[in-house]
Amino acid sequence: MYIGRIGNGEHHDDGIYILLKEVIDNSVDEFVMGQGRRIEISISPEGLAKVRDYGRGIPLDKLRECVSEINTGGKFITGKDGIKRPFSSSIGLNGVGLKAVNFLSQEFTATSWRGGKAARVRYREGLFVDEENFSTPEPNGTEICFLPSREIFPSFRYDPKFLRRRMQHYSWLNSGLSIICNGERYYSRRGLLDLLEAKVESDPIYEIIHYKSERMEFAFCHTESFNENYYSFVNTQYTSDGGTHLAAFKEAIGKAISELSSKDMEYDDIRGGITGAIAIKIQDPVFESQTKNKLGNTDIKTGIINEVKQAIIAYLYKNPETKSQIFDKIEKNRSVRRQIQAVRKGAKELAQKSMLKIAKLRDCKYHLNEAESRRKEEEKRKCEESMLFLTEGNSAAGSVVTARDPETQSVFSLRGKPLNCYGRRKETVYQNEELYGIMQALGIENSLDNLRYGKVIIATDADVDGFHIRMLLMTYFLTFFQPLVEMERLYILDTPLFRVRDKRVTHYCYNEEERDQAVQELAKDCEVTRFKGLGEISPAEFGQFIGEDIRLQQVVIDQKRQVDSMLKFFMDDNTPERRAFIMQNLI
Repeated sequence: MYIGRIGNGEHHDDGIYILLKEVIDNSVDEFVMGQGRRIEISISPEGLAKVRDYGRGIPLDKLRECVSEINTGGKFITGKDGIKRPFSSSIGLNGVGLKAVNFLSQEFTATSWRGGKAARVRYREGLFVDEENFSTPEPNGTEICFLPSREIFPSFRYDPKFLRRRMQHYSWLNSGLSIICNGERYYSRRGLLDLLEAKVESDPIYEIIHYKSERMEFAFCHTESFNENYYSFVNTQYTSDGGTHLAAFKEAIGKAISELSSKDMEYDDIRGGITGAIAIKIQDPVFESQTKNKLGNTDIKTGIINEVKQAIIAYLYKNPETKSQIFDKIEKNRSVRRQIQAVRKGAKELAQKSMLKIAKLRDCKYHLNEAESRRKEEEKRKCEESMLFLTEGNSAAGSVVTARDPETQSVFSLRGKPLNCYGRRKETVYQNEELYGIMQALGIENSLDNLRYGKVIIATDADVDGFHIRMLLMTYFLTFFQPLVEMERLYILDTPLFRVRDKRVTHYCYNEEERDQAVQELAKDCEVTRFKGLGEISPAEFGQFIGEDIRLQQVVIDQKRQVDSMLKFFMDDNTPERRAFIMQNLI
């Protein structure tokens, strides 16, 4: 098992969420095997997590082994022939997860109920404390209670926003399963159909196409948007970077619709404006990284393409009105694409200027889109860790360039404030040197499949101008490259506002509260410096803020339908409502 980053709970992939996921996954696997339709989860303000399912329960005489001994606790089911076989579709089969949770917890208790009897084992910091067996009227099932170790996760906190999103995914991917988390119920009757209705950014042009079989489920629709948005899952694991199953799904949509048309069609025209989701169940998933964000099984592609293609063709034969609406949307996409192509041809001079600008990009050695071609695991890891800093002006860029890791960190310097892109069309990108340069640097002109960096980081000053530039850049990405934000690739860099030091100790503080605590600790003789901009932080100091302890805020879309109204309110022409909002929230 690999928990990824340790973190403190501010990122959805921080270790505490991985620990919780490992416990819940075991309960979900019980549901998948037809054992238990309810999971109860509670998390206290102190971080104590409790997960109770109503499956079969861990065998009482194996409970201690399953939570502490390696090579025990694998997921098997006994068939009618008496032979034990692994679960047909599970995220992990080796039974490592609970052991890792145990060893990384300050307090860990596992309880199993089976047939009126129960067993309980307790551990502290991974060391056995005691165990007991007793009779009970409690229904069958398992309960895992753990408090992540404060030595490993010193200042963690579960974010309710991340918990809600994870529980919602569990319910969408396991229709019929009831999850109660801190008193809130998550339940889905229609699976991915419910997911798509929640995720689609505007009203669908036609009724969502939904298909479900024993091994696969998918749903998709077109909207008036021109962005493509996809959500892919393997055995309930969210694969944010897609993989072979998503590639096959997209290819199948293009092939199915092309086969029904008498005209030649571009796949980009077919898929423009699509929001889709696919979930598959396979016995031996192969992921391209330890974080399980991308599926690598190549043998499943042909089967997925054939099944998805036939299902779409059959649906559209039965629903000719939907087919006509899809063809109308494709024609509109084709028209927009031709307009953009015309703008591209007319922008050759700008493109040449921009290429000079790109040539000045302080690039790194490893890039995300090169990961698959790298043979060494260390090189693949560096490709995934690659990042691009969008900095405000040359002075800030100078500090970042000097302090960065040239193998994985690139820097792109902005000249002043970029154009406000709200309400503008895609050709605006080709008519503006700054915006065109960002697009080219990221490699996303034609597709996000060629994204060159694992993280795109907005690095601006913590003042009014810096916040404005931050908003303008977020508007740019949300307007023209929203899927990049959906893929959770966009971040904002946190840098310290204050330096408090004396002759012995230096503290860097990110807010006034930290500053006051540092001043109190160092007493009266300390020196307090307020950083007005990134350029004021020396390269020697700046390195620690973009190194292993880099602090990032991820830009996350909670409600896609609210994106346009939010941008309209903040980035469109001034209104009395916005003026009133600003006056009420002045600091």
